[in-house]
Order: sequence, then structure tokens, then C-alpha cells
Amino acid sequence: FGEAALDKLAAWRGDIGLDDIELVNPHHYEAARGKGALIIGSHLGNLELCRALGSKAQGVRITALVFTRHAARFNTLLQEVNPDSGLNLVQVQELGADTAIMLKSRIEAGEWVVIVGDRTSVTKEKRVVWADFLGAKAPFPLGPFALSAILGCPTYLMFGLREQGRFRVHFEPFADGSPLPRAGRQQQLEARIQHYANRLEHHCLRAPLEWFNFFDFWHLTDEQD
Repeated sequence: FGEAALDKLAAWRGDIGLDDIELVNPHHYEAARGKGALIIGSHLGNLELCRALGSKAQGVRITALVFTRHAARFNTLLQEVNPDSGLNLVQVQELGADTAIMLKSRIEAGEWVVIVGDRTSVTKEKRVVWADFLGAKAPFPLGPFALSAILGCPTYLMFGLREQGRFRVHFEPFADGSPLPRAGRQQQLEARIQHYANRLEHHCLRAPLEWFNFFDFWHLTDEQD
């Protein structure tokens, strides 16, 4: 965890550039670069590597959604550490209509919107889908995956891991932005969330010491003893 924290700080500072990263299936990244897209990440590995993918030289602006009141302060710190980070943190309490409108405008301007898919909402914890994950049912937030359908843009999964002594970024297509039909919409959302859980499980098994989600992941807060 200490090594990962130093890697995250290095990524924020801009000390980790695109030359330091091996892109797995780089054609997916090239297809997304210069266009608006939703990126769903996780607490596995180093999501901050997206800063390297969205550096000034790459011409990608990134808006990262965070569910904390400290986003403004952290934004200021980021600007002090690296004014050219090309990364903007937006603090949200929940994914409501106003948030969706703001994000859609950013995507239409060609930005990437980044959100994690493995943290349940603090304010609407019950809005979850239970999916199979590492041998048991675990709650995954509905919001990021509903957002994927609402924004109508290409959606990718991103996992940044330290593998074989170097940084490797797995950039995977997830959804093409087509609207979900009313009939069977819930079932399709559940299928998408299960697909995300499957991909997260796949990478967790490859790098089990890099999943830094310090919650009792298989329970909701009010279900714990």
C-alpha cells in the first residue's frame, strides 16, 4: 500500500508519463482520445494513471467525479503540484439530473468523465445491484452504470496495475452509448454491472494486493453487526 501511495503521488505530479506505461490494446485508447467518453474505474491499482493518459500532450481533458467535500481543496493542491495536470475533480453528493446535464455538456466538449464503479453511494446506499464477485454476492452502485446509459457516449473500463515491474493500463470497451430499451432495462443494467464485476474480479485475481477498497465490501453499512 505504501508503494502504491507513492505511485499515486508520482502520477498526480506528472512524474509518470505515457512513455512509462504499457497500454494493453492501445487501439481502444486511440479510439477514445479526442472524443467524449465515460471511463469507469475502480479502487484496484492506480486509477491516477489516467492523468498520464489525459496529459496536455495527449490533448485529453478529464473530469473525475469524487464523492467527498474535499474536492475543491484537492483541486487546488493538484494545480499547485502540477498546473498542467489536465484533470479536474468535481465533488457530487449524488448522481442527479443536474449532474447528468453537466457531465453531458463536458462529454460533448470532448472531455473524459471518470468515475469508480466499486463504491456504493453514501446518500443512496440502497441503490445497488448485487453481483457475483470473488465467490459471494456484493453490492455495486447503480449510479455509474445508469450514467453510462444516460449520457449516450462510449464507455470504457480502465484498470491501471503494476505488473511485471512496470505500469500497465488495461483500457477496455464496455458500452457503445446506445440507449437501453424500456423493456428489460433493469435486466440489461444488471447484466452490465455483472460484467463489470467479472472484469474487476479478473484483474483482482491477477493483482490481489492492489485492490485498496477498505470497506466491508460484501455488506451494506446498515447490514453490518
